[in-house]
Amino acid sequence: MIKEFSISNDKVMMNFTKKYCSTFEDVLESNGFKNVLVHYLNKKISRRDSVYKYFLRGIEDLDEFIMSLIKILELLTIFDREEVINMKVRYYYILEDKYSFDNFIEDFYSYWIKLERYTILTQMSVGDGIIKLGFVDANSKFTNLIMQLYRKIKNSVTAKVPLVYRQLKSGNNASIVLNEYSWKLKNYELVENIKFIDTISLETPFISYPTKNTRSGSFTEVFENPLKNCEIDDENWFCYPAKVGELLAFIYFHKDFMANGIALSNLFEMASRDEYVGRNPDIMYVYGAEDLSDRNNEYKTVFYDDIENNLLVGLVTYSKDVDYFGYLKKMTLTLHNLVMIKRGYLPIHGAMVSITLKNGTSSNIVIVGDSGAGKSESLEAFRSFGEEYISDMTVIFDDMGVLKIAQDGIYGYGTEIGAFVRLDDLDQGYAFKEIDRSIFMNPDKTNARLVMPVSSYRDIIMGNKIDFILYANNYERANDGTIKLYSRDKIKDAIKIFRDGNRFAKGTTHEKGLVSSYFANPFGPMQKQNETDVLLDKYFEKMFEFGVAVGEIKTCLAIDGMEKEGPKNAALDLFDLIKNKPN
Repeated sequence: MIKEFSISNDKVMMNFTKKYCSTFEDVLESNGFKNVLVHYLNKKISRRDSVYKYFLRGIEDLDEFIMSLIKILELLTIFDREEVINMKVRYYYILEDKYSFDNFIEDFYSYWIKLERYTILTQMSVGDGIIKLGFVDANSKFTNLIMQLYRKIKNSVTAKVPLVYRQLKSGNNASIVLNEYSWKLKNYELVENIKFIDTISLETPFISYPTKNTRSGSFTEVFENPLKNCEIDDENWFCYPAKVGELLAFIYFHKDFMANGIALSNLFEMASRDEYVGRNPDIMYVYGAEDLSDRNNEYKTVFYDDIENNLLVGLVTYSKDVDYFGYLKKMTLTLHNLVMIKRGYLPIHGAMVSITLKNGTSSNIVIVGDSGAGKSESLEAFRSFGEEYISDMTVIFDDMGVLKIAQDGIYGYGTEIGAFVRLDDLDQGYAFKEIDRSIFMNPDKTNARLVMPVSSYRDIIMGNKIDFILYANNYERANDGTIKLYSRDKIKDAIKIFRDGNRFAKGTTHEKGLVSSYFANPFGPMQKQNETDVLLDKYFEKMFEFGVAVGEIKTCLAIDGMEKEGPKNAALDLFDLIKNKPN
């Protein structure tokens, strides 16, 4: 059973199933309030700042002081400061300097607001649907309660009613409802009792500060179950059941990576209970497990093809070095792509968009490229010209998709309903336009990221016949135009451009400078190059047979001074190409 309250690594978990506070007294007398106060005061002692100097210096029995301070705060919810002083309760003298005490209240409240705060409720049965409806209301009431408590105590201390009210998110940043579905499969007893996320409520904009802001290394294949030597404490774990394209994925994550786990809701469609009960997943990913066999204290990023159970398994072991959403997203997509390759489909690392221009011409365009090549930035450039050129635009995928051969053409399918994009590469102000539904990660750092929903699951999964497939060339200047198309007699040259996967790395991973990655896709195809080579020859032959336009689009994203203009110029040239496309 998940604890009533826990705090670690500046993350707070409040289990509403075990404890729900509805009064000031409930809050102040709770274990949770005491734990937060202890963590706060210990930081003050460590820093020896003004709050420490005001009333902590010289305190010998910290536990006794904390209990007295809580009592004083309780009294301030009923009486004003002078009345409490006259009661002569222990340590009452800390109220004598009302400005210093008010400073403590402000500082403590700010500390609470800056913590990552999550509320949790567990459904004990399938019929507990009313719990979910009441949960939203309970969170709203809890937020108001914390805000009112703060204001009541401040008013009792200062005897002033504020003239400006700032409605901060005082309760939580996100809320989750869990269910106790137990999934059983031979050799996976380790995860069978981990609770599944049933519902998520986000207080947007959701801002988190993960330890890392880039991903490094690659995912490597192992040939025995990597979970064999792992240890998991059910109480500290959650499962997000995701629909990754057409596949079902059970994504397990440790509570220390809660912000990353919650962000999955903006990226992958959550599977409903009806969609996973009684069904084995296609993908299982464990993010943050302890590997007891690891004597070098190095984290692992590995995958395993469990042929017996028809399951692709991913493992990233616990480390602060993997506290970055890219590890969660990219391993999931790697596992998806490996399944697709086994089924004879071609995974694409890129973006696909369906565009209808105002003159009525429409096209489905795939832009292929590795991280930083300009695929997402090109989509943003399309959006920026929406009013002038476009009547309709639907994003099919923004990072990873799959191509399938049909009788009448090549069709593209998406994997994600959202996008994980660099703030630096978006048009100025665009992130603020999307602030009401976005998740921000390290917004103050290089490679700051935004996770936002961009498509419906129906749109990404229905299949769209592609008209253009272009490789995103981010390193060459567009002196002769931004788009170069290949004729059928140059099919080998075209395949080579896509297979080489050259790009100028922008620092979104550990790479820098001009680099190459097999088929611009280190997430499946790189690990299965022989199998992908066969697919490349087959699919490119079919592309030319069906009349798909194959070529390069020079985004110039890595050229100094062209970070914004490059994708815009490429978008304009592409619009001209679409307008002149033969019917």
